[in-house]
Amino acid sequence: MEEKKIDLNSIIGFVLIFGILIWIMYQNQPSDKEIAAEKAKKELVAKQESQANADKTKTAVLPVAATTPGDTVQLAQLQKTLGGFAYSASLPSAKEAFTTIENEKIKLVIANKGGYIVEATLKEFEKFRKGSGQLVELIKDNNANLNIELQTTDNRTLNSKDLFFEPTLTKNGEDQILTMRLKAGANEFLEYKYILKPNEYLVGFDVRSQGLNKVINSSKPLDLEWDLKTYRNEKSISYENRYAQIDYEYGDEKYSNVSSRGEGKEETPEKVGFIAFKQHFFTTILSTEKPFEKSKLQSDDLVKDEKIDTVYTKQFKATVPLAFSNGEIDYKMSWYFGPSDYKVLKSYDKNFEKIIPLGWGIFGWINKWIFIPLFGFLSSTIGLSLGIAIIIFTIIIKIAMSPITYKSFLSQAKMKVLRPEITELGEKFKKDPMKKQQETMKLYNKAGVNPMAGCIPALIQLPFMYASFQFFPSAFELRQKGFLWADDLSSFDSIVKLPFTIPVYGDHISLFPILAAIAIFFYMKMTSGDQQMAAPQQEGMPDMAKMMKIMIYVSPLMMLVFFNTYGAGLSLYNFISNLITIGIMFVIKNYIVDSDKIHAQIQENKLKEPKKPSKFQQRLQEVMEQQETAKKLKK
Repeated sequence: MEEKKIDLNSIIGFVLIFGILIWIMYQNQPSDKEIAAEKAKKELVAKQESQANADKTKTAVLPVAATTPGDTVQLAQLQKTLGGFAYSASLPSAKEAFTTIENEKIKLVIANKGGYIVEATLKEFEKFRKGSGQLVELIKDNNANLNIELQTTDNRTLNSKDLFFEPTLTKNGEDQILTMRLKAGANEFLEYKYILKPNEYLVGFDVRSQGLNKVINSSKPLDLEWDLKTYRNEKSISYENRYAQIDYEYGDEKYSNVSSRGEGKEETPEKVGFIAFKQHFFTTILSTEKPFEKSKLQSDDLVKDEKIDTVYTKQFKATVPLAFSNGEIDYKMSWYFGPSDYKVLKSYDKNFEKIIPLGWGIFGWINKWIFIPLFGFLSSTIGLSLGIAIIIFTIIIKIAMSPITYKSFLSQAKMKVLRPEITELGEKFKKDPMKKQQETMKLYNKAGVNPMAGCIPALIQLPFMYASFQFFPSAFELRQKGFLWADDLSSFDSIVKLPFTIPVYGDHISLFPILAAIAIFFYMKMTSGDQQMAAPQQEGMPDMAKMMKIMIYVSPLMMLVFFNTYGAGLSLYNFISNLITIGIMFVIKNYIVDSDKIHAQIQENKLKEPKKPSKFQQRLQEVMEQQETAKKLKK
């Protein structure tokens, strides 16, 4: 009996696939070097910032407010620290008070002091798990700040977050309009205007000044500073933190992000249209109609130890300039407080959907034009449960890819039929590898067999595999949707909680990755024999048969380890995908591909005029001839 061998092309394909798999798994995880950034550096930065604030000798500390704006004595006292904005501190509104505006989706609480949002609650979503009773709160307990640094004409530095705004709540139809004014006089003010429409996540946010040209130094832009410490909202803080980052649009609708990994990350893009402080499944976005000329975006990772750092994920900060126009500030902006849901974000027609990491190039196109519409149709239009939708979605994708699977197997079958002749050539030209390669290529051409045909179909399927790695972790629809034993398809499906933590693997056992690993194992066992019989071992190459035996066990192990902490939806997809592939390969092997017919066809092809070799084959033949000539000359 002939010894089973492996097709070199197939092994190259497998190595490419698993190399990409490892890269995909690690590209979203912080490196040890980034995690181990020196604590002293962070403390030094905090100390420097504290010292910088202390050095602003004329920064205002707000005194107790007066009760009437006409109290000239009180105004005089306030003017010593607040200058022109003493008027605002003398109003009845200069106290710790709050105004609430809300609709069916969000609830916002705005403080008089600073005039910014101190609470932002999403009324339709719960944190951690379904039924927790805890609503998702993007802003609460001083985790966010919005400040405009005011440089006054009398050489003072004031911070809007320390000053009192006067609130006025009105309605325009069903729209709620909250105007917050930091006043320097009856008709001189800095104004924040919040406009909340019914059933919307988007909040209008206008910033303008009136009559402040004698109060504020308008020779240079005002710095608007926005920072947010993001709360944990999901079951796995490490998985959530992996997808938390700053995203932004700049220039001519270009898009980028500040890396989600490590701490002290910083970018300085120009012409910025929006800035998104993105968590895994929720996001806060500040967008502007008039782009910010410059910006400084900073991101710090707050999760150093998952068992200790369980409240926050990232610290985000953005600083942008508000330019003066005719001595005044006038910016029409908006806030988005809501889910990182592709369809919801796209509905606002502001390119917000770009913050969803669908992958670059062809991977993004597959997600955008195939995966998202198809899965949306199955889950929303037809109304299937999410688990069933994933299964049907997988079946449709695999059936659509089955012709490629057939081509790949057919190529293996042809190579298997030719193997005895290739082995004979190997023995005949054992001492002349170059001649052996030339004769082998002639045999392929005469028989009408393309040795690359087995690899190409596998490579065509790679973009779909990578697209799935981007699609399922970003699919908001899966959040807190259960299937079988998994209570949340967007997180891991733990069936056993371990009393210890295994590096890389985690502190729990997920079942869907185990099933996916088993499916991969049987698929590779099923196909490895045919792949080894497809072509003989090449001269000078390692024993591929042994390598394949190792890969049969390594591949499932990789699936088992890396997918243990990933969302159950992705593991379910891979389990069903491999299960279907096994079925398709079984049908092709036993009911479609006939080795005897293939052998007869190849023999018939040999009697025909050989096909004109492709440009690649011609070039390869030329290279081999040149090498053969050089070898002879050398001798």
